[in-house]
Amino acid sequence: MNRSELAPEKLKLIRRGTVIPATPLALNAQRQLDERRQRALIRYYIDAGVGGIAVGMHFTQFEIRTPGVDLYEPVMRLCAEECDKQSAKAGRPILKVAGINGRTQTAIEQAKLAKELGYDVAIISMAAFNGALEQEMIHHVKQIAEIMPVFGFYLLTGVGGIHLPYEFWLELAKIENVVGIKIAPFDRYGTIDVVRAIADSGRADDITLYTGNDDSILYDFITPFRFSENGPTVRIRGGLLGQWGCWTKKAVALHERMLKIIDGEEAITPELLTLSAQITDANAALFDPAHNFAGSIPGVNEVLTRQGLLEGAWTLKRDEVLSPGQAEEITRVCDAYPHLTDDDFVKENLERWMED
Repeated sequence: MNRSELAPEKLKLIRRGTVIPATPLALNAQRQLDERRQRALIRYYIDAGVGGIAVGMHFTQFEIRTPGVDLYEPVMRLCAEECDKQSAKAGRPILKVAGINGRTQTAIEQAKLAKELGYDVAIISMAAFNGALEQEMIHHVKQIAEIMPVFGFYLLTGVGGIHLPYEFWLELAKIENVVGIKIAPFDRYGTIDVVRAIADSGRADDITLYTGNDDSILYDFITPFRFSENGPTVRIRGGLLGQWGCWTKKAVALHERMLKIIDGEEAITPELLTLSAQITDANAALFDPAHNFAGSIPGVNEVLTRQGLLEGAWTLKRDEVLSPGQAEEITRVCDAYPHLTDDDFVKENLERWMED
């Protein structure tokens, strides 16, 4: 296969660390793709200052690949086109991250399409490999890495991910075209398995770590990981997060502050630890861990609906709705933490983003 390489400016963007929201799927009341609002979401994210956008992951709904739904290509194409258009307007690179799901042949077809559409990186869900041998999963990643650069992905088991041990990540780090890893097990033990594997692999300078732990975003950023007295210090420098699919303007500002801490330009303060707890509390309202994350997609969609970016919090699955009490919890955290929201920014720009 003819493998694509990352443009230098986009590799530099990954290495520095950036904000990459996982875009939701914009649907109308008939549960059809709402192209105008899908474009508006992309415009919102880029105007908010993100460095990349991920499409085709959990928040874009894995069901877009289902026969009869058949939205994977239309959504991937629309988002890629809008990213390129807005990137040109903004005069800066925007990293396009393609979600890849399923067994190997299906995943290869998705990766080839993503490459054809101009996506820069494939992020690979291993959810379809429950019960598989590690060697089979590593072979799977190698096949995709022969097509385009790859982000590894440790997905929360509560939304379909599988346990991936230290040994898996150590082997994955040997794959040449792996450029990053999204760490999202929502579990400190699993997070440390990934970071320790990268530290031990000797490739910490080649593989940039991104948090996907929406329940501990700041904790991941402020932690210098070191696993032996003379071992390397490894940092998580970016975020590829479902929570950053809303309140994105504030997320970009927060991430810039995190980079200053990582690079030694700013100190960790008690106020920052308080903020960390507030963000986790807000995430509990959005992601619905009280009901095993059943309302995670509707939760983020609800915020975007209240802001006017989405018409409604609908998903492709009619029974996937806000959990009992979740709407009230979202109202509570919005009232309690206005400094985490970007309602004013959205209100000022919404009409422009919604233009055809």
